[in-house]
Amino acid sequence: MARNKDLPSKLRRAKKAKQSQTIPSWITIKTNRRIRSSPYSRRSWRNTRLKRD
Repeated sequence: MARNKDLPSKLRRAKKAKQSQTIPSWITIKTNRRIRSSPYSRRSWRNTRLKRD
């Protein structure tokens, strides 16, 4: 079943989920809006698949 995931796969998914979060607003203010987004692209779990899953 799709709900049963092995641990390495689950850890990779968790890392990508953390990278997909927006950056805190204080970073934008501190850098005078030079950094507006995360260096990793925003991804949706439904639209973008991971390479190694």
